[in-house]
Amino acid sequence: MELNLAKTVVGYLKAHPDEKFTARQIAEWVFATYPEQCQAKKQSSQRLETDAELVQQIVREISSQLPRLQRKHLELKTTEGRPRKHYYSDRTDSAEVAAVESEGGASMTDASTLKIDEHALYPMLSQYLWEEFGVFSKRIDEKRSSNKRGPNGNRWLYPDLVGMEDLSKEWHREVRDCVTQYSDKRTKLWSFEVKLLINRSNVRECFFQAVSNSSWANFGYLVAAEIGGTDTLKELRMLFAAHGIGFIKLDVDNPADSQVLIPARERDEIDWDMANRLATENRDFLEYVKLVKQFYQTGEARPADWDVPELDD
Repeated sequence: MELNLAKTVVGYLKAHPDEKFTARQIAEWVFATYPEQCQAKKQSSQRLETDAELVQQIVREISSQLPRLQRKHLELKTTEGRPRKHYYSDRTDSAEVAAVESEGGASMTDASTLKIDEHALYPMLSQYLWEEFGVFSKRIDEKRSSNKRGPNGNRWLYPDLVGMEDLSKEWHREVRDCVTQYSDKRTKLWSFEVKLLINRSNVRECFFQAVSNSSWANFGYLVAAEIGGTDTLKELRMLFAAHGIGFIKLDVDNPADSQVLIPARERDEIDWDMANRLATENRDFLEYVKLVKQFYQTGEARPADWDVPELDD
């Protein structure tokens, strides 16, 4: 019997609701589950000589057919970023966000069904920032803020993480000392708003939250462990054009493989008025400012003071 790839893919994803698979993972399952049909497909082709070439062809066919299948089956969905993952879900976009943010941990449902909550993303992001950019990062806990402005007085005020990039680590000592005396160009300050899932239902809210609490810094980023929907990344790029906040796709399985999908636009000067408000209202941010000040005074940033992974000697 000839393999009906479209029907097979839909059936497989429907049998594993809310689990996410790459086209290659689906193709490998098809190859293992329907060996006779796959071998017949290879034999009927003059271009496919090996099983590896056959699997790659199935991958290409799955990727090309899915957009058409999604128009026919609205429950079929695809994540953005690389690698793309495909899944079957009867939840609305807003329901998916509510599910991953629900109390007791969220299900980042790929093939491994990893259970994780937003707080678990912070050390992963810190690891990525250190390894990729050499950025010293620090967690900002909004619960350590004063509440003198009322219940919503500090809404969207604090980023989840802040960072400091040492631009002078390769400089000659005399140059470092000169810059320390005459300018504040030895560092770049970073700010990050972290989410488990961003899709079409919450993309604008999440982005403008990042605008609100990160625009004081040289670089402001929105970070997510997962990005869903076919137009979500397009929306982020349009918003970036107006506001300059970048986007990082965090790989929870291997933080080193995380990606800057939209580089932030650099702000030349720190908004010290806003930084002052943050430091006044929040003890964690005040500690961050003290660490930046300490760096300017001593020329050194001690890793033990920051949320960076242990460094090799």
